[in-house]
Amino acid sequence: MANQSVERKRSKRGEDDLTDTGDAAEPDDWMQTKALVKPEDQLDLTDAELKEEFTRILTANNPHAPQNIVRYSFKERQFKQMSSVDQLAIHFSLDGNLLHKESEEARRQLNRYGKQSQDSEDAPEIKEATSAAAGITAVDEGGDEGAADGEAKEDAGEDGAAPTVPKAKVRSVEKKLTNQFNFSERASQTYNNPYRDRGTVTEPPPRASFASNVTQWEIYDAYQEDFEKQEKTKEKKVVPGRKDEGRTKKKFTMSESTSDDITRIESAAKIVERMINQNTYDDIAQDFKYWEDVSDEYRDQEGTLLPLWKFSFEKAKKLAITSVCWSPMYKDLFAVSCGSYDFMKQGNGLIIFWTLKNPSFPECYFETDSGVMCLDIHPQHPHLIAAGFYDGSVAVFSAVEKKEGPIHRCTAKNGKHTDPVWQVRWQKDDADNNMNFYSISSDGRICLWTILKNEMIFQDVIKLLLPDVSAEGPDGIKVPTTGCGTAFDFHQQKDYLFLVGTEEGKVHICSKSYTSHFIDTIHAHNMAVYKVCWNKFHPKIFITCSADWTVKIWEMHDPMVKHDNNENRKPLFSFDLNNSVGDVAWAPYSSTVFAAVTSDGKAFVYDLNINKYEPLCEQMVAQKKKTKLTHVEFNPTFPIMIVGDDRGCIVSLKLSPNLRKMKAEKKGAPPPDEATKIQREIEKLDKILTMVREQPT
Repeated sequence: MANQSVERKRSKRGEDDLTDTGDAAEPDDWMQTKALVKPEDQLDLTDAELKEEFTRILTANNPHAPQNIVRYSFKERQFKQMSSVDQLAIHFSLDGNLLHKESEEARRQLNRYGKQSQDSEDAPEIKEATSAAAGITAVDEGGDEGAADGEAKEDAGEDGAAPTVPKAKVRSVEKKLTNQFNFSERASQTYNNPYRDRGTVTEPPPRASFASNVTQWEIYDAYQEDFEKQEKTKEKKVVPGRKDEGRTKKKFTMSESTSDDITRIESAAKIVERMINQNTYDDIAQDFKYWEDVSDEYRDQEGTLLPLWKFSFEKAKKLAITSVCWSPMYKDLFAVSCGSYDFMKQGNGLIIFWTLKNPSFPECYFETDSGVMCLDIHPQHPHLIAAGFYDGSVAVFSAVEKKEGPIHRCTAKNGKHTDPVWQVRWQKDDADNNMNFYSISSDGRICLWTILKNEMIFQDVIKLLLPDVSAEGPDGIKVPTTGCGTAFDFHQQKDYLFLVGTEEGKVHICSKSYTSHFIDTIHAHNMAVYKVCWNKFHPKIFITCSADWTVKIWEMHDPMVKHDNNENRKPLFSFDLNNSVGDVAWAPYSSTVFAAVTSDGKAFVYDLNINKYEPLCEQMVAQKKKTKLTHVEFNPTFPIMIVGDDRGCIVSLKLSPNLRKMKAEKKGAPPPDEATKIQREIEKLDKILTMVREQPT
């Protein structure tokens, strides 16, 4: 049988060879020959270079794994690139499971594959024994397998009878049944830690049994005691002044008991609080220090104001910011006064000290029984604050002394104003080294207040009389009427010279030496003047703002030279801001830059050197509708300004580079001294004023 199959295969091969090669042709004649083409730019290498080995190191890193994975870092509050990349790549995965030996699939495998596996491993003698033991089942299962077994039996019969094999040996050869389609030889198990119990025994809490009888009279007595307590509390509430006395007593007792503990950690707690706030407002601090508006390079006559910190205090939410003042010593510290401009809604006032290092809570504050309308910080002693109130009184506060109220305050006996005080201003010490300050009020008086050891002495400097208007008193007597003073400002170089603004729209140029008359009077505005301010560089230029929507720049004439129509002369510049102007301020770094705020919530910044007609910046600052901006002030050192509104909030704004342009210095030249800078600013402003000055006729 074997010889016949071999001959058939050979005959088939011969037929295939004839069909492949054709008519006695060579097998490779009909195929295309392969010609080696050498590129023109192929390198000619020597044998040594050809034999040189270049090693390649195979690593476990996945070449397709991305190297630029970005995750958001909550700690640094920005997206950061991840350093660790997942290099795991699964090349092959196969899950497997075992079969139960009594299942239907297991029985089929026993019948179909169990015998074949034993035949392949055992000797021919063992095959014959196993076929005899399980013969009937194998023949019934499949025809092909039965035929194969029959051939095997015939072969075994030709060779000779094989010795019998014991049954124990046959059983030892049996293999474990597996799922042929889904099986894995290896498996892993996690180690389960043994359970451990731990218990503690505590002592039970002490117990005691209590029993009592409640009678009607005991209940009645308990109700009577409670009723008497309620009556006493009602009496305490009714008596006027008792509540405030109780509060002060509590405060004093609290301060006495806890002063020693608080003073120990006060400075450390303040440092930690500022550190926390610096981390909280880190992005604003970065903008304050380093950010500059790059878009200013592409626009010459426009600038922007970047909002920085917002200062708000819970007790000042229903009050208006009535004045702001930077500390002359600490460049990050400023004071604000809080009151109300509505005479129908008058109440308590506040004086608050804020610092840029802690915008979340004030450094210190003073509560007053009347609205604070103005304040000023002493230039040599920055812990002293002069303040004017709505009730007409003035006071001096000290931020150093641990005292809730003022250290000095005037009363009706010693020169108190009869109307609200709109501005106070410190002056140089007198000949006896006594501190003094000036105040102006709606009652028409400008008073000088001198602080002695234990009291304040007043002196009327000038009265704002209206010579053209007089009121009739009893019996037809004409009584001279007084004007209402709203603002004043002292000259930068000549401290005896000062400006006074009134509700009638006039501006008076006054002197401390002449108290009976004014040096000059200007009909500046049609409504009340809210601010008068000398230029910080030029000795003859001042600016005014009013409720008639205008800001005007004026020049003081020489009193010895007579001018025609002195009272009706025109300003050098006049700007209409389309709303009531609450405040105006000159910039400390330039003689031509000033800022103004209006009642519709806008801030304006002008630079006469760049544009004499339009503002470089007109920006909405108020965050809520119908919020009026009341005051503005430049920081003397940093390029920022603060703006106050009528809701008790202060917003700090950073000026863009176009709003604070300075003259560029030559390369290699030493920086100019202070006198040279002042002279340059005066010349710069004079150059602009020559274009608009009226030539004398």
